Amino acid sequence: MLISYKNANIYQRHGICVLKNVNFQVDEGQFIYLIGRVGSGKTTLMRTLYCELEMDEADEAMVLGHNLLTIRQKEIPALRREMGVVFQDFQLLADRTVYKNLEFVLKATGWKKKDGISERITEVLEAVDMADKSDRMPFELSGGEQQRVAIARAILNKPKLILADEPTGNLDPETSDTIIKLLFDIAAKGTAVVMSTHNLPMIKENPSIIYRCQDERMEEITSDFNNLVMFDDTPDTDEITVRYSQRMEI
Repeated sequence: MLISYKNANIYQRHGICVLKNVNFQVDEGQFIYLIGRVGSGKTTLMRTLYCELEMDEADEAMVLGHNLLTIRQKEIPALRREMGVVFQDFQLLADRTVYKNLEFVLKATGWKKKDGISERITEVLEAVDMADKSDRMPFELSGGEQQRVAIARAILNKPKLILADEPTGNLDPETSDTIIKLLFDIAAKGTAVVMSTHNLPMIKENPSIIYRCQDERMEEITSDFNNLVMFDDTPDTDEITVRYSQRMEI
């Protein structure tokens, strides 16, 4: 089990509890969607997983073999090296090329041999179909290309877990579809993916396990979601979302 939260309470920085009694398990190769309205606790939950926020109220809070209830500050970098994080706004270093962005991460996480670094960067860029863009600056890339680089960065250290916080939020539908399929390919090779999203039609097209955050609760709703007939003959995404929200109260 890569993630095991049992009866966990999730707090924002100012002591506000956003989720109560969370029970959340993730195993190798699973693809998990987190859905819910803005402010429902999705991002806050993710921040506890990589120890940006403390976890101190739970019967169990294990992530990649680390006990978050007792983890020391000096142990957090080791935990973070075992996971990859993909953000909505890419967070690439604007003053250096794609290659240098990835090289920076590898050196920061202990890689020393130049040949090994070069080989690994080539591998991950090929995996996201960006091998021909290694010398480009971030501003020379489209949003979808920047997100592919961000995913390449996330898989550099062959993580067991990827956390993706609204990775398609700034992308057009076609590019979003490419990114989601790339993440599913990564999960198929054994790396678990936990992804927050508001893109409900995309979930319908790419079904997997779904958790909903709502009213300070988090619950799995996979069966309820997949049994709803919400997307028939409706081309407008906003209308689909409104209709779905009315039924699911997202």
